Amino acid sequence: MVFSLLLVGVITGTLSGVLGIGGGLLMVPVLMLSGVGILNATATSLVGVTLSAISGSWRNWRVGDLNLTTSFALALGGIPLAQVGAWLGDRLPAAILAFCFAGLQLLAIYLMGLRRKLAVRSPTQIQPVPIETSPQFKMFGIGSVAGLLSGLFGVGGGLVMVPLQMLLLEMPIKLAVRTSLGAIVFIAISALARHGIQGNVLWLQGTLLGMGCTIGAQFGTRVLPKIPEKQVNLLFRLLLIAMVGYTIWQGVGEMTILRDTETVR
Repeated sequence: MVFSLLLVGVITGTLSGVLGIGGGLLMVPVLMLSGVGILNATATSLVGVTLSAISGSWRNWRVGDLNLTTSFALALGGIPLAQVGAWLGDRLPAAILAFCFAGLQLLAIYLMGLRRKLAVRSPTQIQPVPIETSPQFKMFGIGSVAGLLSGLFGVGGGLVMVPLQMLLLEMPIKLAVRTSLGAIVFIAISALARHGIQGNVLWLQGTLLGMGCTIGAQFGTRVLPKIPEKQVNLLFRLLLIAMVGYTIWQGVGEMTILRDTETVR
């Protein structure tokens, strides 16, 4: 179990650095496969998401590829909404949470395709985006959506933020990836804090995932300028399709347990 969690952390950390996502879409189902309930899985995933985002963003900042002011402005709406998402996730039935998570995975598959289309028409060079010229309400809205998803599902929200930054803020894809990863640091910490207070986090499993994520994120941010995104997108979408089926199966199982409990009563 220790080795498998570390390995999953390395893989998701690499994807985090390359795609600008938190990796929770993979970590949550893997934790469920190891016998963890979906609420604890979403909360625990945030440990890995947070450490992965910190690791990748630290590397981007050191080499001058990250504007922290822009990332924080993007996260501003997400910090309070992450608290709301964590509060809501704590109150939803496990079956509903599982089905909603499967819906998010299906949405992710669509957004990966949208992102590729946007990348074709997006400039490839990295341009600075001064915070004073960026539409504040759009950044706040993008961050708010990401924050709600982060708290509710244990993801970073980057899968939503990257295409929305490209579409609404006209950011080049690589700049959007790095800005998104920086915003995830603030959003995921907020969601993790709330879940920690609620007692939902399994800290040992989360730390193992986080250790792997830290290593993977360093690798991912280094290969971002070189790796063909088409192949990464394809692999990630295939993984998501497999995970959708498993998550739905888990939701059906939770509904069966609930129905049997009601019958006994």
